Amino acid sequence: MMLTFLGDQVLGRDVCVYSGSVIELFGRAGVGEQATRSTLTRMAGRGLLRKQREGRRMYFGLTDRSEAILRDGDHRIWHTGAVNSDWDGTWTLLGFSLPEAWQRQRHDLRSRLVWSGFGPLFSGLWIAPGEVDVAALVAELGLSSHAKVFRAHADAGTDIGAMIEEAWQLPQLASRYEEFLGRWLPFAQDGVEVRDDDALVLRLRMATEWLQIVRGDPRLPVKHLPDDWPAEEAEKTFRAVHTRLDARARRSAKRLLDLVPVRTGTPAQA
Repeated sequence: MMLTFLGDQVLGRDVCVYSGSVIELFGRAGVGEQATRSTLTRMAGRGLLRKQREGRRMYFGLTDRSEAILRDGDHRIWHTGAVNSDWDGTWTLLGFSLPEAWQRQRHDLRSRLVWSGFGPLFSGLWIAPGEVDVAALVAELGLSSHAKVFRAHADAGTDIGAMIEEAWQLPQLASRYEEFLGRWLPFAQDGVEVRDDDALVLRLRMATEWLQIVRGDPRLPVKHLPDDWPAEEAEKTFRAVHTRLDARARRSAKRLLDLVPVRTGTPAQA
């Protein structure tokens, strides 16, 4: 939720936000003060937030690292989308072999591969639709010498639909889209009234849920998915509700959030 908030209200604006504002907003979303303070502190300690003191108040802004993460999420939501209708038949395969004792490295690699749209084809061999650039990912984890990446096309006799069902958990992913529709479709309709004070929180909750779903969606080619695949309808609902809440959410943010410009040339405070 914190990343969603920062991407919505701080990214691209060269501002820092007062911690008390964040605490108040998250409190309206049902998050306790201590949990919010702890999240801000942890993110600052990990180099994801910079601190900027103004008088007795502490403000938080983005670092280069968090900005890159947020821009990636923004691109995933607004540009890449949830439906892959222009797949050209290319697959990216990544094979890796790690020492048995490297449990943490194996976990980190698998987590990052899932985020990048990969599924396990066989033990140590993962596959993703399209041309996925994973060289930087593997290098960042220090595993370049333990992984090999290939581009491939399936043989004419390959049952791609069956392969997809084996490598990815389609029923679970479909149910997440369906749950999203059940929760948020009513807000796309004119009959549901939303107060300004609720709009920002609602949009924050919805965007957080949507980002979690698309992060776990490998964007499989739609022609190899079931005819009733719910991703397209869910994405239309997300965009419709986001648009409907936008003006009210902006008014709410203007009242609730204390923002100050980033002071350039000033080192981030510990």
